[in-house]
Amino acid sequence: MAEDDTERTEDPTQKRLDDALEKGDVVKSQEVNTWFIMGGATLALSIFSGSMGSGILVPLRNLIANSWMIRTDGPGLMALLASLEFALIAAVGIPFLLLMLAAIAGNMIQHRLVWSAESLKPKLSKISPGAGFKRVFGKQALANFLKGLFKLIALGAVMTVVLWPERHRLEAMVHFDPASLMGVSMGLTTHLMGAVVAMLAAVAIADYFFQYRQWYERQKMSLQEMKEEYKQSEGDPHIKGRIRQLRQQRMKKRMMAAVPKASVVITNPTHYSVALAYDRGMAAPVCVAKGVDNIAFKIREIAKEHDIPIVENVPLARSLYASVDIDEEIPVEHYHAVAEVIGFVMRLKRGFSRR
Repeated sequence: MAEDDTERTEDPTQKRLDDALEKGDVVKSQEVNTWFIMGGATLALSIFSGSMGSGILVPLRNLIANSWMIRTDGPGLMALLASLEFALIAAVGIPFLLLMLAAIAGNMIQHRLVWSAESLKPKLSKISPGAGFKRVFGKQALANFLKGLFKLIALGAVMTVVLWPERHRLEAMVHFDPASLMGVSMGLTTHLMGAVVAMLAAVAIADYFFQYRQWYERQKMSLQEMKEEYKQSEGDPHIKGRIRQLRQQRMKKRMMAAVPKASVVITNPTHYSVALAYDRGMAAPVCVAKGVDNIAFKIREIAKEHDIPIVENVPLARSLYASVDIDEEIPVEHYHAVAEVIGFVMRLKRGFSRR
C-alpha cells in the first residue's frame, strides 16, 4: 500500500522550526515558570525578610507613636500616604524586582525572546466545539490533570515531612510572645518553601520534556509539505539532502520487503547481492533488490529467513549490480547467465520436491 504523502511522519526542517518561532509557537512549560517564581520568592524571603520587616515595621511604629501629631486635613493626609507608599516601595522594591527577573528568566530559559502578534489573531478553532472537546478531554488535559494530582499529593507529602517533626513546637507557639513568634514562623516558612521548590524542580523538568515532545510532534511535516518547502527554498542543500535521505530510506524499506518475493539472490559473498524475481510468462527476470556491503548482507539474511536460494557468482553479481536498477528487467546481455542460474535453482527445487 502506498504511503500517504499528507501524513505528518517526517522530522521538521530547520526552516519549519524557525517559522514556528516567528509565529510565537514555542516550547513553554508553565511549571518551569512556577519553579522560577517560587525559587525567587524563597530566595527573596530568606535574604530580605529582615530588611522587609524592619522597612515596614519602623514607619508603622512611628505612625502609631506619633499619631497625635498627624494632620488629618487634605494635604496632610496625602503627605502621610505618600510617605507610607515610599516606605513600602523601599522595603519590598528589591524583592519584587527579584520576582520579576525570576519570571522573565523562567520564559527565556525555555526559548529566546519572541515578539509575535500571531497568538492575538482571532481563530475559529478557539470557538470550535470539536477543538474545545479536544482541549478538555485530550492528551494535554489528561497530562494537566495527572500533573495537578501529583503536585497535590507531593505537596501534602512535603508538608508532612517538614512540619510533622515540628508538631510539638507548633502546639507551643500559642504561648510565644509576638517577637519570637515571627522568627520561628519565618524559619519554618523558609524551610517549607525550600522543600516545595525542590519538589517542583522534578515536576518542572518532567513537564518541560513533555511539552517539548508535544511541540515537536506539532511541527512534524508530511512528505508533501517537505516537497513544497523544497520548491519554495529553490533547492536549499539541507532540504535537498533531507529529501534524498528520505527517498533512500523508503527505497531500502521497499527493497527489503520485496526480497521474500525473489526467485534467487545472486551474490558476491564479500560485497554484492542482487535479488531477482521470475515467473513463467515474464519476458525477463526483474531486479527487486540490490545492495553492497551492509545492505547486501541484509538481503542475504532475509533470503535465508525465507528459504530463497542464494547463488554465488562473483562476475554476474557485479555486472547485474552495475547495469540494472530496482524494478527493471535485466539487460539482454545477461539473459544467458541468469537463465542458467534460474534453471539450476528450478532443478534444485524439483529435486527437493521429489524427495
